[in-house]
Amino acid sequence: MTKPLTMGSLLLLTTALVAPSALAQTTGAADPQEEKVEVSIPGGSGGDIVVTGRNIPEPIRATPEVVSVLSTAEIARTGEGDIAGALQRVTGLSVVGNGYVYVRGLGDRYSAALLNGSPLPSPEPLKRVVPLDIFPTNVLSSALVQKSYSVNYPGEFGGGVINLTTKAVPTKPFLEFGASVGANTETTGKLGYTYYGSSTDWIGFDSGNRDVPDGIKQAIKSGKPINGGNYTTAELQGFASSLINAPTTLLQRNGDIPSNFSFDLSGGKSWDTAGGQLGLIAAASYSNSWRTRDVLQQSSLDPELAGTPQTNFNTVITENRVLLNGLLGLGYEFGDGQAIRWTNLYIRDVLKQGRLSSGFDRNVSDPVAGQPDPLIKQNTYWFERQLIDTQLVGEFKFGNFDVDLRGTYANSKRKSPYERGFSYTYNNTAHDYINNLASGGQSADIAFSDLNENVYAAAGDVTYQLPTALKAKVSAGYAYTKTDRSSSRYQYQYFRPDGALPLAVAQERPDYLVSDYNIYTYNIQLRDVSSSQGAAAYDAGLEINAGYLQAEAEFLPGLSATAGVRYEDAKETVRPIGEGLVQTNLKKDYFLPAATITWNFAEDMQLRIAGSKTIARPQFRELAEQLYQDYESDRQFTGNPRLVDSKLTNAEARYEYYFGRGERVTVAGFYKKIDNPIETVAFFAGGGALRTGFANAPEAQLYGGEIELQKYFPLEPVFGSADFWASRRLLVAANYTYTHSKLKVGDQIVYGPQQDQIAANLLFRDGAPLTGQSDHIANLQIGFESTDKISQQTLMITYASKRVTNRGPIQGEARQPDIVEKPGLRFDLVAREEVNFLGSTVEIKAEARNLTATKYQEYQQSDAARIYLNRYDIGRSFSLGASVKF
Repeated sequence: MTKPLTMGSLLLLTTALVAPSALAQTTGAADPQEEKVEVSIPGGSGGDIVVTGRNIPEPIRATPEVVSVLSTAEIARTGEGDIAGALQRVTGLSVVGNGYVYVRGLGDRYSAALLNGSPLPSPEPLKRVVPLDIFPTNVLSSALVQKSYSVNYPGEFGGGVINLTTKAVPTKPFLEFGASVGANTETTGKLGYTYYGSSTDWIGFDSGNRDVPDGIKQAIKSGKPINGGNYTTAELQGFASSLINAPTTLLQRNGDIPSNFSFDLSGGKSWDTAGGQLGLIAAASYSNSWRTRDVLQQSSLDPELAGTPQTNFNTVITENRVLLNGLLGLGYEFGDGQAIRWTNLYIRDVLKQGRLSSGFDRNVSDPVAGQPDPLIKQNTYWFERQLIDTQLVGEFKFGNFDVDLRGTYANSKRKSPYERGFSYTYNNTAHDYINNLASGGQSADIAFSDLNENVYAAAGDVTYQLPTALKAKVSAGYAYTKTDRSSSRYQYQYFRPDGALPLAVAQERPDYLVSDYNIYTYNIQLRDVSSSQGAAAYDAGLEINAGYLQAEAEFLPGLSATAGVRYEDAKETVRPIGEGLVQTNLKKDYFLPAATITWNFAEDMQLRIAGSKTIARPQFRELAEQLYQDYESDRQFTGNPRLVDSKLTNAEARYEYYFGRGERVTVAGFYKKIDNPIETVAFFAGGGALRTGFANAPEAQLYGGEIELQKYFPLEPVFGSADFWASRRLLVAANYTYTHSKLKVGDQIVYGPQQDQIAANLLFRDGAPLTGQSDHIANLQIGFESTDKISQQTLMITYASKRVTNRGPIQGEARQPDIVEKPGLRFDLVAREEVNFLGSTVEIKAEARNLTATKYQEYQQSDAARIYLNRYDIGRSFSLGASVKF
């Protein structure tokens, strides 16, 4: 049965949640383990297993698996506003891009995200997992990272699973309001490029300016591509005219980019009833932030990267991000720890992006000394992602039987309407940049992307506590998941069948260039070019039936074991719409065993040994032949429908020593063998454009180790017994993870990212590390804090060594060097202080991020030659916030 953690609990047990007001008494202070840490996991029912050692209620110690847990207090210490930032402080975790958490350097396909033990769909089609920076910390009670597999979790388990637990039933009434303002040295008050869009963009919703015109909708619905074979000249002009929409077209300079700000509100109350307790909790937050990147972007066709790059652009990208969140939870607790909970979550994440590039593309024209850059490109984007999730959980007890039931419906959407792009070339005659819609490097196009995904999940778990002297229990469960996705991306191009536009017209700015007057005066038409970009649309589905059986027992005092097997039967399909496209039909079933032995060989010490087999399925976005624009890497991705499942063999050992309250040393070693790992592979598409695709490598092996230390030092012996120092202590928390991975390839024939059959040792280098994997990840926290109230000053140092983002593209029979990124070293400083203002408790928080001014670098290196795919200054960020509790 689900209940709060105790020292003897074998599993992290409960979905009962703690109110922020209740935590305020401990988050500043008192040892983190004294806080009531509660986590919701699949099949988290059962009795206790008695272990030796003092009664220190450490979540890490209480579970038989290898886990890390961030409690509310530990999340608060990091000062992060979202859970992705807080998780990067956990041993072996790194955050890539906008909130994608990698476990032990393994890519996002080897990580899974759950909410209260139930699956979550990702609103971002380029990633397998939900970007965790969309989850504000104020709606979460805890975050668990389990690194060793147990059969109560889904079989898609590689590096680990991240299970988020939301707040639900408060222990006492509370109301809390917070707000913050922030700035970045590379963005705030500096030059950027923006566009109008619509009057309501600032709240994260379009006013209707970006609605797809009815004529375009009808053409898509009819299945007849917009071209001369299906429509008349007048109709093609009409299509072009319907898309003029100047507010989404005209890019403008903004010499004073605004500062960032956010606010949040949360509250809750519980009522005693005749048979139990009824609780309500609600939370909402809004943030509005800006980021400008001045990026150097290059590519080379030369295998040795020698000579002048093929493309070289300086690109200024300005993004306005609006994030809205809402949580509503209802809970009813009754009897002996029984409960029914209903949790509803809403997240809307919108990114408005303006982009201006200046440089050259040697496919079009080479630079000439003394002349302006040959090319100028501008883009305007609007990416809106939305997630709605509703969950119903019931936890019941019948004698020695515990029963947990869960049901979930989730919907995610991603829309990107009016993806506009214009390209101008410098003209010596006009001494100006022109776009005649006909010549090389002179074009105008527009795209509409739409994704909708529904996830239906139901599960039940039964645990039976054996009535014998041997402390043992048996658990069994069934889980059903059905995921349906529909996705489309229709791209159109403006063109003039009568040849180039007159020079004077070609000099006009974008909104004038494709105006009604020019469309009808110069016969500018619209044509569908989606078929040249792969599947304009596809439908996809994944249906999984799974069952497991697990036994847990303490065979000898201090020696316990957990063993089980999970069976999963899955059918995955991707059905592209279009001629000559490959359909994916993967139907596989697996038996996935797992076992863990825990030995308490001395007081406050234990050793865990775990082994398992798991899988990693290719995701829809990896299988679908459809282009996606990734706004973070500023590159396009496309899928490979010939991918197959990856199979993993996992082994792990971990030593833990708890030498004081909240103090520990842990040392772990791990090994993984992966058959058919899926790797991201760069390639040059038609016209020399660099894109990213996917391919199965034959095999990979990975091994490594990690160490963690957390220790408190009282300051009274050093500075005396004055009241200030008597309650002060120093925290030192450090962790380090070393991971070594290597591909094992020969001359086997595999399918490349463009579905071409190719020798594996030409596409992959034998011994190369897995994509996304850093050899070294380290975190250090040094903090001063009070044990009487919230008063913390914490310095956080984060380091991750370079990692491969893409396999190098192949040119002829030669493979270019891999594309790598260099995260580097970062210093962050967070200060939190509690004060009393007009009878209310106010928490003030100040943050300084990236004090080292570490740059972002993604590059290829061959001897002394280096090509930068993306290089820009991140800048230093500063924020000041306050929250008041009533």
